[in-house]
Amino acid sequence: MAVTVRDGSPEDAHAIAKVHVAAWRWAYRGQLPDSLLDGLSVDDREAMWAAWFLRPEERGAMVVAFDDGRSVVGFANSGPSRDEGARQETGELRALYVVEEVRGTGVGRALHDEAIVRLRGAGFKDATLWVLETNDLGRRFYENAGWSRDGAVSHHMFECGNRRIVRYARDL
Repeated sequence: MAVTVRDGSPEDAHAIAKVHVAAWRWAYRGQLPDSLLDGLSVDDREAMWAAWFLRPEERGAMVVAFDDGRSVVGFANSGPSRDEGARQETGELRALYVVEEVRGTGVGRALHDEAIVRLRGAGFKDATLWVLETNDLGRRFYENAGWSRDGAVSHHMFECGNRRIVRYARDL
């Protein structure tokens, strides 16, 4: 599969939202309550991403992946770490999602690698990410891409149903 990765734009907000909802539904089924997943709204996610594009944060990035048919099949969002007490040199990979149809095709890795490029380009020296502890697929993906658990554990992500999440870190 040929994939193109480029900067996201405000015009992509709806497509990003569709990927976001679809990815949560396939990736987190059995890990988060069905009622939470079934209640996800493309309109709500579109509003969230449209707002991000209207006020992008300094040193933040959004990249999207397109397939041959020019449909958005994934996205990654990064920026300064949101963790309390984080150093200014620490970035965060905040989101990386693909539609189920492209799982295992390299689209996720292409998005990941471009997000790392963007974090480096923004001057970050290291980065963190949070992932559901039960998300074995995601955790293997990140471990294969050079991330390691740093021991931090939390339940602070209300959008994850306040389930246990673990933090990964890596040098950039």
